[in-house]
Formats: sequence, structure tokens, C-alpha cells
Amino acid sequence: MMTSTIFLSLLLALLPCVQSEITLIQPEAETGHPGGSLSLTCKTSGFNLGSSSMYWIRQVPGQGLEWIVYYYSSSSNNYAPAIKDRFTASKDTSNNIFALEMRSVKIDDTAIYYCATGLGLVYEPLIFGAGTQLTVEPGQKSIVKPKLSAFYPPKSSSKDAVQAAVCLASDFFPKDISLQLAFGDKPKANVTRPSVLKPDE
Repeated sequence: MMTSTIFLSLLLALLPCVQSEITLIQPEAETGHPGGSLSLTCKTSGFNLGSSSMYWIRQVPGQGLEWIVYYYSSSSNNYAPAIKDRFTASKDTSNNIFALEMRSVKIDDTAIYYCATGLGLVYEPLIFGAGTQLTVEPGQKSIVKPKLSAFYPPKSSSKDAVQAAVCLASDFFPKDISLQLAFGDKPKANVTRPSVLKPDE
């Protein structure tokens, strides 16, 4: 009886040590752009990745935790409807990496993404990584010079006729533009047009 009690005490004492060796290491932050692709990684150690149940769980700002992926193998997994056709989880057992490939990301995908494991045990509490802050933001377009086209009115024999010349600027970015028009010896005219481009365009 004494032997059994000592053995049980040693087993209970060792369990916290085994748990403390489990690590899930994630990058602190990642950035993406709408419609783009990126990969989140989770470096694991202290347990057998190949035989463990793995999860991706995210937390959108101001909301609770949202389960998005359960993954055991390529034939045993489950995805939340919101990301099912865009995100793919995988295990690289040779390098002990659990990954999440993300395609066609949206601004709404901005969240903290947690890698977690249950070690394959039904009643085992999940062990979480520190999380990766993913920010999906509009990309910055490069400056593009405008294409300029000038249209002049036909000559008129009447001195009192009102004539107008047209200057067309097209295919440029950003959409703020200042034009300076000059006609012979007449004063130059400055024309400014503000941007009408939406932030996410």
C-alpha cells in the first residue's frame, strides 16, 4: 500500500513537469492585404505533433474566442464555414510546424490567431500559444503619372464667340491632381481636383 501511494505521488508530481515542456511558438504579428495570401505558423515541441489534435482559434477585436479549425490529419479535420474555402491547415511533422495557409484574406479576418493543442485526449484542456496578431489592411498603390489629352475648339471668324479648350487627365494615382493651363500670352489657370477614391480601392 505504501509503495502504491509513493508511486502515485511521484506520478502526480511529474505531470506538471511534462506539461511545462509543451511549447507552441507563434510569430508576434503578421500583415496582409485584401485578396492576398499569407501563412501563419506554430512551432511545436514537447509532444508528438503527428498524433495530436490541433486547433486554430481566433479573437476578433472586441469579441470572444472563435474556433475556426480542428485538425488531426488531412483526412480528419473540420473548418468553420466563414473560412472553409479560403484557409487550409497542415502539419509538417519533420519540422514540428502546424501551419495555416490563408487565401483571399479580408479586412474582417483581422484578429489574434491562437494555435492550440489538446494532445489527442478527449478531456485534456487546450494548451494555447501566445497568439499572432494578424492585421489585414488596404495596400498602398504606387504613384502613376496622368495621361494628358488636349482638345482645342475650331477656329471661329466671330470675335465675340466663346471658345473653350479641354485638358483630360486619366489613369493616374493618387486621385488628387493639380493642373496648370496656359493659352498663349493669357494668365495661367490652376485647376485642382480632390480625390474621390475610397480608402479600400
